[in-house]
Amino acid sequence: MTESGEGTQLALIEPSARSRPRPKSGGELLADTDPVASVLVDTGLAHLDRPFEYLVPASMADDVVPGVRVKVRFAGQDLDGFVLSRAAEAEHEGRLATLRRLVSPEAVLTPTVLEAARAVARRYGGVVGDVLRLAVPPRHAAAEKALPVEGPVCDAPAEVESVAWSRYAGGPAFLSHLTSGGAPAASLLAAPSVDPAQDWPRLLADAAAAALAGGRGSILVVPDGRDVARVEAALTERLGKGHHVRLTADQGPQARYTAYLKVLRGHAQVVVGSRAAAFAPVRDLGLVAWWDDGDDLHDEPRAPYPQVREVARIRAAAEGAALLSAGFTRTVALSQWCTDGVVVPLEADRSLLRRVVARVRIAGEGSDLARDPAAARAHLPSSAWQAAKEALTRGPVLVQVPRRGYLPSLSCQDCRRPARCRVCSGPLGLRGPDSPPTCRWCGAVETRFECQNCGSPRLRSSVVGARRTAEELGRAFPGVPLATSGAGNVVDAVDAKPRLVISTPGAEPVADGGYAACLLLDAWALLDRPSLDAAEESLRRWMGAVALTRGAADGGVVVLAGAPTHTTVPAVEALVRWDPAWFSERELTERRELSLPPTTRVATLTGARAALRSAVDEMRLGESVQVLGPLPVDQDTERLVLSASLADGPALAAEVAAMRARRSARKETSPLTARLDPRDPAT
Repeated sequence: MTESGEGTQLALIEPSARSRPRPKSGGELLADTDPVASVLVDTGLAHLDRPFEYLVPASMADDVVPGVRVKVRFAGQDLDGFVLSRAAEAEHEGRLATLRRLVSPEAVLTPTVLEAARAVARRYGGVVGDVLRLAVPPRHAAAEKALPVEGPVCDAPAEVESVAWSRYAGGPAFLSHLTSGGAPAASLLAAPSVDPAQDWPRLLADAAAAALAGGRGSILVVPDGRDVARVEAALTERLGKGHHVRLTADQGPQARYTAYLKVLRGHAQVVVGSRAAAFAPVRDLGLVAWWDDGDDLHDEPRAPYPQVREVARIRAAAEGAALLSAGFTRTVALSQWCTDGVVVPLEADRSLLRRVVARVRIAGEGSDLARDPAAARAHLPSSAWQAAKEALTRGPVLVQVPRRGYLPSLSCQDCRRPARCRVCSGPLGLRGPDSPPTCRWCGAVETRFECQNCGSPRLRSSVVGARRTAEELGRAFPGVPLATSGAGNVVDAVDAKPRLVISTPGAEPVADGGYAACLLLDAWALLDRPSLDAAEESLRRWMGAVALTRGAADGGVVVLAGAPTHTTVPAVEALVRWDPAWFSERELTERRELSLPPTTRVATLTGARAALRSAVDEMRLGESVQVLGPLPVDQDTERLVLSASLADGPALAAEVAAMRARRSARKETSPLTARLDPRDPAT
């Protein structure tokens, strides 16, 4: 064993006529062609994240090809590894160890997946081995034996004009470009529809069909299993059976590995799944698309914590594929992509939106205030009760209530804008009932607060959480069937019969024909969360629920309860106008002025104070890097936030990777977690 060059690529090397058999210790002949294999060993150690060279015995010569799994001897133990390449001669003239065993002749690691894994590791200051554990599922021998090498022959999908895409200016052109082999990149703001032929799953299915018509494959990534099922149904209807596979992390070991092999062997060119599908080895990849960029299920909870958006961008760029992000809202990060020209915005015409989006009312505004002065503060105001009562004569009614457990937060008492630190613009919060306002990023104590928006010195605090409303609504509407959907009991769909459906955000069932009305209760329970994306997330949750409701042309109505009426709240205004593009652009402008993500690159370091101090002291940080904190996380753990300009972002990621390698080489025992570009630097 010896270290190989870091630039080793996963590609076959032409045999050398000068190579000759060489005996290894013990007398077994080595392969006479390319007897040296470069292996990426799964050590789990950051400082050993590079290829090592091993000798290939003659008995394995024909099967040890780039991409296969092998067992090697490393530091006194047998470890797994991937063969990256074969060579006639080693770079090092010293003695090499011999491969212990060929785990499988299946070349499961493709050159494109390896390239993507390396780029993801660089982006997030991580280890290639960690990324490959996310990308390539563990081997399942029974799956390899059971699956035929050649897949079934499927009928070509019928050429059908997409009704769903025709609703968007530039939509048909996007599909045409995709079919012709181009690589368009777009951020699509989907228009709501209760018609499956025009709803968002059909948008993804039609895009995959367009790529398939051009002889190319697709990766479609959605947040969870319920979304996967909806897209699968749309794909089956559009493409027919056999053209796609499902690939999710929650599949059993055999099912997941079988799905991976089907893609690898070319049985199917379309993959739909959760974040695990983003690395699928699709042949002739032509489209990488994902739905609902703001959903935190797109954030990988394991190192190096990549986000689907960046993985999709990396794969599309490396393989010349089209890039498509679709959702009812547009995140601030995607808005920046639009500004930078990475993607082109696609939106529906306002005249269409006025018909297909339910009419939104704010409880406590206009005549509501005269009839019910407490409407704006009530959990279930009279206007919401009246709307639900009328809608129950026409169909089901959705009631969205926030989850339990949101943390205390601070905002301006007068304009309700989030209270921010004057040092770093981080969110202010309370550590305890008698504690002064403190920044959750840098730890600075605020002694004389002044709102940056209106100048008010007054703060308001709120401890928010979901109230149980089933009993209250049951009393308000006796005899009406009632269903609940939330953690532990998620309902996928309901029929068109009148009923009350109470759901937490993200768990809303799909109603046959759409909901007649939607009640969004306790608005401030979402808006008051002490996180950077509280307003963005609130709008995303609300629009997701409204999109399940019938359009205004069909009598659909939405009542938002719990929002202030004495001041303008951008998220509420965007909901009423159904203008997520305006909201994300506004948020982007504000964050740019405050030097907040995504207009900066951010790294968080979490660990004991001594470990943090040692790590930062050894890092060569650029001039633009700000070190914020440390801030207590718990009794023994603190967090530092490193903020850098976008230009210095790659250097920051490289320094984080180097820091992790140094700690690994020294066998540091004190744990330290490093994350690049977390959704919220304070968490």
